[in-house]
Amino acid sequence: MTARRMVWQFIEARDHRVMRSVNRWRAPRWLRVWMVWSTRLGDGWIWYSVGITLLLFGGDMRYTAFAASCTAVAATIVLFRALKKASKRKRPCHLEAHCWSKVLPPDQFSFPSGHAMSAFAIAIPLCIFYPELQAPLLVLSLSIAISRVVLGMHFVSDVVVGSLVGAGLGYGSYLLFR
Repeated sequence: MTARRMVWQFIEARDHRVMRSVNRWRAPRWLRVWMVWSTRLGDGWIWYSVGITLLLFGGDMRYTAFAASCTAVAATIVLFRALKKASKRKRPCHLEAHCWSKVLPPDQFSFPSGHAMSAFAIAIPLCIFYPELQAPLLVLSLSIAISRVVLGMHFVSDVVVGSLVGAGLGYGSYLLFR
């Protein structure tokens, strides 16, 4: 067996163990509401609102910051669609029923998390252009990413890879526009 295959089996075994634990865990009501709202905000609504607010009140750097975030998320969408088609990894909710989440997946495949990738691709350049917004943007992005695992939409590795790739694309876009 190759080293690559052994690493993948190690990651997948842990992903499935976490999936089974999360899918059987009856989270407190406040956390369930928070996770559903986080996922819904990550569907795009919060980012549209942030973009409009930024364009209206973002100061001198608003157009540059907006362009950097838009470029990063555009690259993200192209990349995560290609990776999902290539990986064809089934979602946790397609493998095992979740005990309370009734959120439907936006597409068929799990790897990588498009929500996590997009959240960090948008947030990272904005965090650099507007340091005073770092805490709320990172809390929002982390909430969106975590919600995808808690709601049974993604495995932990889907979210970790999506977050890291999104952050990298966001930083690269910042470098392009700074």
